[in-house]
Amino acid sequence: MSASINSRTFLEVYDKQNAGKFQLTPAPELKITIDDFIKIIEGNYTKWTTPIVTRISNRGATPFEVLVSTILSLRTKDQVTALASNRLFKVARTPKEIMALDNETLKKLIYPVGFYPTKTRQLQEISHIIIKEYGGNVPNELDELLKLPGVGRKTANLVLIEGFQKPAICVDTHVHRVSNRIGYVKTKTADKTEAALRKKLPLRHWIRFNEFLVAFGQSICKPISPFCSTCPVNRTCPKIGVTKCR
Repeated sequence: MSASINSRTFLEVYDKQNAGKFQLTPAPELKITIDDFIKIIEGNYTKWTTPIVTRISNRGATPFEVLVSTILSLRTKDQVTALASNRLFKVARTPKEIMALDNETLKKLIYPVGFYPTKTRQLQEISHIIIKEYGGNVPNELDELLKLPGVGRKTANLVLIEGFQKPAICVDTHVHRVSNRIGYVKTKTADKTEAALRKKLPLRHWIRFNEFLVAFGQSICKPISPFCSTCPVNRTCPKIGVTKCR
């Protein structure tokens, strides 16, 4: 049975005091399948900005470059990540080349990404481990990636997807928010969302689910006051938790 989004929840209708604002209308009593939801999002995807790690991957990045750019992207805006990654990869693109850089040089190359002193140390430690324990190659298994310093489930899963094109569930703040807002899962944390999606989301959608929902979440389905008036799934979305929109 295909997974579906329950749209039976009716939406709040603004009263006369809210005249002139965008009106939330009752969602139709129907169910939209996750296949149809993703098809609609994919059809509008080119209107939005592709996530930075996906862009780097699409340019032919190696798994190591994907791993590095993913680490740099944590708590950092995409534009900053893009510039820092470009600077670094002009100088060092492999674990051996990272290890050849002194601490201050590496710091300067990745500045001003968030927590750059910590990330400098992590990149050096990761490079050393990959050379010593994995023959210079990034491991392509979740459990092995999670052994690397500073690599959590979100980073590891994204490396599997963008570095190795392996099916994985990468849940960041956008995937967690949107998955709950559309009613596909009902969870409180990103880890629980990942577990729920692993059980419910068809495997065929795993690789691009993060890519689509991050672009959608950054451009349309924002945390506060999402752009429901221009959302392609507006009429079938239950808008769970949304109290104000544009």
